[in-house]
Amino acid sequence: MNKNEKKALFSFLSIYVGSAIFLIGVMLYIYYNNELKKVADTCSMQMNNASMHIKSEIINSHIKNRKFNPRVLNNENLRYALYDKDKNVIFSYLEGAEYIDFSKQMYEKEHFNFYISSLDEDNIDIKYIVIETCQGIDNRDKLKVYVIITLILSAIFIGFIGYLLSKILLKPIREKVEDMDKFIKDSAHELNTPISVLMTSVSMLKNGKNPEKMMKYILSSSKQISQIYNDIHFSAFNDLNDKQVEDFNLKDLVSYSAEYFNDISITKNISIETNLEDCRILMDKTKAQKIVNNLISNAIKYSNKNSKILVNIKDNILSIEDFGIGISKKEQNIIFKRYKRGNNIEGGFGIGLDIVKRICDEYNIIIRTESKVDIGSTFYIDFSSIVLKHKRNKND
Repeated sequence: MNKNEKKALFSFLSIYVGSAIFLIGVMLYIYYNNELKKVADTCSMQMNNASMHIKSEIINSHIKNRKFNPRVLNNENLRYALYDKDKNVIFSYLEGAEYIDFSKQMYEKEHFNFYISSLDEDNIDIKYIVIETCQGIDNRDKLKVYVIITLILSAIFIGFIGYLLSKILLKPIREKVEDMDKFIKDSAHELNTPISVLMTSVSMLKNGKNPEKMMKYILSSSKQISQIYNDIHFSAFNDLNDKQVEDFNLKDLVSYSAEYFNDISITKNISIETNLEDCRILMDKTKAQKIVNNLISNAIKYSNKNSKILVNIKDNILSIEDFGIGISKKEQNIIFKRYKRGNNIEGGFGIGLDIVKRICDEYNIIIRTESKVDIGSTFYIDFSSIVLKHKRNKND
């Protein structure tokens, strides 16, 4: 991962994780305040109920002229103490209070909550009932821990998901950049050969060495450069939806292309042999030329030196057969993808067959490949669908 990708990944994660955690933090803050209020209300209600219960028992004992005997409350989390009107302790189960603030009805001190109620009976010595509990604070602390753990786990989960999402989002971009880098390198390599041959031939031509042969090399190199430029221009700028449909004989077009590429194949001493039947089709002639040119160009690149290329049209099917390195079964599944190229020192930069496939898909033309490694390959282009359309148009 390069510096720019790391920067983009960090920026994405910072914004994504930061905003997500902020949103979850706000939600947890609201949840915490609501739960805290519930905890306080529950604690207050429990202490108030306990106070009312003790007060009731004290009054009942007084009415029955019996001494009130303090006992442990049913709720083990609650403890209480009894005070007289001078705020002296009569009885106490309290654990956390050395001093009680009688000016408040309910307050919190250290780790305890206190609830104070008064008994307004002149004939009863008990004046104040103090209820103590640590349950409310314990519940609040547990709530804090729960909220913090939830926030931390959410941050970890969101960060992990954000990282996966960023990797998924960056993957096609990274692949595209790698393909483009590879395409630029391959294009430079592809152009280097004909340019080098062209410059060498011009230099030798100036010195008067074998001018006829040098002119052939110059013509071959010029056509190679032209073919490369046309492919790049068509792939980058041509809109497949733009059509100039016309009626023409595929035989004438293929014959012209074979003659054109004879000047290129001469550098490898490859002969192009044709056996062509008439095949009138209705489509964009430039795109048909692209199909034929790229297939013949590919055949030259991947053919062995001193071999031949067979170009045939029979029963509306164009076949181009070479005798070269061949294509493995695995490569046959990917050769029509952009920037995919055969494993061969002859070069190529992986857009020729992509152009062929895109045009064939546009016109519903069937394309198939037969190949054996180290023996050769044959490409079949079935123009029957276009010929049938042409015939129907003629009948109309």
